[in-house]
Amino acid sequence: MTPPDASQPEASQPDASQPDAIASETDVLIIGGGPVGIVGALLLARAGLRVRVAEKEADIYPLPRAAHIDHEAMRVLQAAGVADEVLATTREAARYDFVNKSGDVLMRFETGQGQTLSGWPASNMIHQPSIERIFRDALDRIPNAGLHTQWTFTGFTQDAAGVTAAFTTPHGNRSIRARYVLACDGANSPSRHAANIAMHDLGFDESWLVVDTIIKDASPLPDCNLQLCDPLRPTTCVQMGQGRHRWEFMLMPGDTPDTIQHPDKIAELMAPWEVDGAVDIERMAVYRFGAKLARHWRQGRILLAGDAAHLMPPFAGQGLCSGLRDVANLAWKLALVLQQGVDDALLDSYQREREPHVQAVIDLGITLGQVVCMTDPEAAAMRDAQLISQRRKNGDAAGALALPPLGNGVFRTDDAQAGNLVPQFARSDEVFGPGPCLICETPPPPDLPINYLALNDPQLEHSAAALKRWLAEQKAEAVLVRGDKYIFGVGEARDLSAAFAQAIDCKP
Repeated sequence: MTPPDASQPEASQPDASQPDAIASETDVLIIGGGPVGIVGALLLARAGLRVRVAEKEADIYPLPRAAHIDHEAMRVLQAAGVADEVLATTREAARYDFVNKSGDVLMRFETGQGQTLSGWPASNMIHQPSIERIFRDALDRIPNAGLHTQWTFTGFTQDAAGVTAAFTTPHGNRSIRARYVLACDGANSPSRHAANIAMHDLGFDESWLVVDTIIKDASPLPDCNLQLCDPLRPTTCVQMGQGRHRWEFMLMPGDTPDTIQHPDKIAELMAPWEVDGAVDIERMAVYRFGAKLARHWRQGRILLAGDAAHLMPPFAGQGLCSGLRDVANLAWKLALVLQQGVDDALLDSYQREREPHVQAVIDLGITLGQVVCMTDPEAAAMRDAQLISQRRKNGDAAGALALPPLGNGVFRTDDAQAGNLVPQFARSDEVFGPGPCLICETPPPPDLPINYLALNDPQLEHSAAALKRWLAEQKAEAVLVRGDKYIFGVGEARDLSAAFAQAIDCKP
């Protein structure tokens, strides 16, 4: 994607004529202080960049929203320095069952089985307010990052050198000047609207009631995550972190957001689960589950991430995971551009790499949603027979959710491993560092803005043997790993260096 002329204004001019307008400068401004924005700030700040986050709310939203993060999301949190704290608050999900109204298992995902590429549990149920507090506390400890709360975005202008964004705050008008802006301000993203970026609707739209509860007695609760594929009332029942449990009920014809939240209706919906007295309702809300993609993820120096760039049904548990992958993809590239002088055409690879991956995840979520949301009894009976037959034939899926490689971008061409995650052995990511890293027996002389690491380096003492075995399986002497821990390529060290230099247009 070629960005538009950055000299053209993209939104309303910040009103710097106001006497209380105060401008400040930073490398990257992040609009939106939710989990994607704060983790993005942590990644960028740990890479040495100056980062500011502007968030319209006064504090973290106190009630649960996202419920799941996978092994790769945990790996991103490891890079952000918060994974161990987060893991201590989660509940590992061992199994995910799709059952019909008779209790027959239609599909089963044994998510608790097997080792993942990332070295973290495949499926982790979370309590979002708890992990957001961990993220913000970590950001508070970093001197080159800052968070501004109760800052409401009102507009921006961008030119060839940067972006000036304007905000209203309790203390008057403020503006921030940044080299780049990450728009992480959610599904209704004011900054996406200001950049005139449209969303493409992918054709999934269902309304569901979400009921979050606090567990008092876990004994009557299911021991796995469930999708009840009942055409009379499709229902979700999932574990969460920090002693919570969630039910979701699809709105049916005749339901309204008001009627379905009436106490008598809630009691009727919860009665079949026989949890009266075992849980206390913490909150209820009706959500519309949709599927949308931003047509452009970059507008000059504005980059969209998370829900600002894509929305997906929740049935694959990949919404927050996808946003974390977005900022991991961008962080190392922005560091190369801002610290090493690499041409910012590198940032055009962001959408090329991430959009096909996100599209595949959305397609999976829609497919699972179509299984769950079927309300025609005859069609549901046919679905049941087909899925039960397939399960008898193929068995159950085990381990982490299989996801495709990234799309075409900063990778070595004609390389079977390019675009896949590199395996992590014994926390080897922490040795590789936040940027690209070349690992081999004897690294060539450093001539690129990347880390060069020998397999006999003492830092790799706990993972060198496994890395050597893995390289031998690839019939390669070296691997070049990008900052987001995706493989650039495997092969000979000098060839990889030359290919990477060409890929980022940085001649040694």
